[in-house]
Amino acid sequence: MIEIAPSILSADFARLGEEIAAAERGGATLIHVDVMDGHFVPNLTVGLPVVRSLARATHLPLDTHLMISEPGLYAEKFVEAGAQMVSVHIEADPHIHRTLAAIKKRGAKAGVVINPATSLFHLEEALQFADYVLVMSVNPGFGGQEFIPTSVEKVRRLRRMIEERGLQTRIEIDGGIDQDNIAKCASAGAEIFVAGTAVFGDGDPARSVRELLAAAVQMV
Repeated sequence: MIEIAPSILSADFARLGEEIAAAERGGATLIHVDVMDGHFVPNLTVGLPVVRSLARATHLPLDTHLMISEPGLYAEKFVEAGAQMVSVHIEADPHIHRTLAAIKKRGAKAGVVINPATSLFHLEEALQFADYVLVMSVNPGFGGQEFIPTSVEKVRRLRRMIEERGLQTRIEIDGGIDQDNIAKCASAGAEIFVAGTAVFGDGDPARSVRELLAAAVQMV
């Protein structure tokens, strides 16, 4: 199932509720929330209070991406705040099995995130414990970056890994996703597409989501 997860990092925060509602009208099924701490990545964004507010403002599941150091200390708190999906970086958590288990115990989907320059080898043991893997197709920390083309092949190799193990793990991709590359990523095996600028950049989120959904199935 192809899903679009608009990233609020690119939305107009003065009109955030309206922006989210418009994206939902276009067919968005998730809302992506980027949490950055200024340490693991060189930027600061939102935290627990914003997630709590979003949980009251929309019935769409909140897909919360923790770009933070020591995510194991905070992952459960984001579930308690209203996130239905929480993902943590394999690069940031030496105890990722424990963190994923804690997220699941709280009733949310648990995801592993992998950076562009991190080998899929690092997912060998963690993959079986994750509900989904988020493949970064840009270096995390800022919105509006250019898609890294080699991400398509990385998604394809990850899909093979999942199938060879008989797992049901889903693949999400985040970074520079637009109408020009979404079909290639879908053909490679991605199912959930995080899009910020491509959704909120032209002032009509509903239309943008519809166009992304249409583009995603062109080569699938």
